[in-house]
Amino acid sequence: MSSSTQQSTTLQPPDEDTIETAESMPAEREAAATAALRNQANGATMTAFQHDKLIKDTTRSWDLFYKRNTVNFFKDRHWTEREFPELRPTGGEPCSKRLLELGCGVGNFIYPMLESNPELYIYGCDLSKRAVDFVKADPKYTESRCKAFVCDITTNPLTDSIPPQSLDIVSALFCFSAIPPARMHLALNNIKLVLKPGGTLIIRDYGLYDAAQLRFKSTAKMDDRFYARGDGTFSYFFSTDALAALFNEDGGWECVANTYVFKEVTNKKRELTMDRVFVQARYKLL
Repeated sequence: MSSSTQQSTTLQPPDEDTIETAESMPAEREAAATAALRNQANGATMTAFQHDKLIKDTTRSWDLFYKRNTVNFFKDRHWTEREFPELRPTGGEPCSKRLLELGCGVGNFIYPMLESNPELYIYGCDLSKRAVDFVKADPKYTESRCKAFVCDITTNPLTDSIPPQSLDIVSALFCFSAIPPARMHLALNNIKLVLKPGGTLIIRDYGLYDAAQLRFKSTAKMDDRFYARGDGTFSYFFSTDALAALFNEDGGWECVANTYVFKEVTNKKRELTMDRVFVQARYKLL
């Protein structure tokens, strides 16, 4: 991967740690992370049986995740309007825009957005029935503003629950990283069925050399940049180049933005600082 020759941008919003953005990976970050990943390359690897069983048990693993954590694991996502202008109110009529959140979990994106933007009608889908049940059990759930449904976006047509080409926006926040790389294109093809021409897909996901990637042991590695957590859920770590290649291979998309987001997170209680890396992108359907 080439090093960045472009100047990074530093942001300091009031509710976040210091954040920098860049279109490509700075050379010093790449060098440090490459050294840290050598232990993974030289360690014991996952067996084919373990790999195949994890793939087979994906839905079960997510259901167990939500059984253990219920609605308490993820924080509500109040930062999305700051990062994605498509989500901001424009003075339109109530429910005049349609949005689908992929991997909606228990509603940490849905309910803050419904509160802040009355123009949105939101669909939310998730692989886990238990997660969808939590969304529907929330007192704020009303089908006049939102609809949640169970869907494996790599196998189940989204048009079973959403009219074709009816969506203005699709959000994929930490969703694609949970999909095996060989199946990501199936999700993109599915999105095309329900997104309007000119509609936007917004993405925030784990980036290459994120602190979480560097902590994985070699036995957790399923494929290049693709890992299994201890609970059986997955995490892929994107480079901006890999994300661009996914959309270029699929075809029919225009890149509006595709950048790294670097965030330094400090845990004062544990006196620990972590370098988080994310990718953030916006793609328009042609």
